[in-house]
Amino acid sequence: MATGADQAVGMGLVGFSLMLFTYYTVWVIILPFVDSDHVIHNYFLPREYSVILPGVAALVLILCVGTFIGVVTWKNRKPKKMD
Repeated sequence: MATGADQAVGMGLVGFSLMLFTYYTVWVIILPFVDSDHVIHNYFLPREYSVILPGVAALVLILCVGTFIGVVTWKNRKPKKMD
């Protein structure tokens, strides 16, 4: 059973993910159709970062997963049996 702290952390993570998804969706899908001199552009990074940041995040994720698999494989390795 989840405690109140676990539920609060879970709700915080869901809220953060929802805000991040909304920000990125507005940045990538809606912002190109808004005039470039509109004040809303001050709240977003330049468009180049809309491709660079997810690429870097994917690279970090792949590196972390690969490192985890390598560590688990290394720890589960059995020594060769000498007869």
